Amino acid sequence: MARLGPTELIIILVIVLLVFGVGRIGKIAGELGGGIRAFREGLKGDDEDEQEEKAEDAEDKKEE
Repeated sequence: MARLGPTELIIILVIVLLVFGVGRIGKIAGELGGGIRAFREGLKGDDEDEQEEKAEDAEDKKEE
């Protein structure tokens, strides 16, 4: 499989602009960025929850 060069990338970009339009691409990019941000926050939240559970378990063991 051949690699994509600059000419091919420009052609693909022009086709995407013709199909979706500039305004819609901006909206799609914004939604994609928001989705990625929410995904990262979700992962971070899971890590924080796990750390809190470990801290609670450690406190329970100290009390026993």
